[in-house]
Amino acid sequence: MAKETISESQFSIISRAKSFTRAGRGLWLFVRTTPNAWLQLLGFLFVIMLGVYFSITTIEWALLILTSGMVLAAEAFNTAIEIDIDLTSPEYHPYARDTKDVAAGAVLITTLAALAVGVFIFGRYIL
Repeated sequence: MAKETISESQFSIISRAKSFTRAGRGLWLFVRTTPNAWLQLLGFLFVIMLGVYFSITTIEWALLILTSGMVLAAEAFNTAIEIDIDLTSPEYHPYARDTKDVAAGAVLITTLAALAVGVFIFGRYIL
């Protein structure tokens, strides 16, 4: 790997714009190729509709947005890990399977935490 020169490591509007462009491409790739992302986005839309219907507080909105963002971020990390494992270990290997399973487990953890937050917030409005 070549060393960066001082001019390459300094702040540049162009390099920041390229960075955002790459992040946008990654986000589009994630949404376009990950069926679970669509389900999670639909769930987030449902939560938004419930929040509007029940006129939830600002703190409740913040918690819902934070937990929904965590679920989507965990799913994006999971997708990135799966892409990398499929590239680096195309043949079956138990470590590759374990890596994918642990990443999927992280998504499950954040999903359950978000579900718990949703129950705490909406439970009092529904009951």
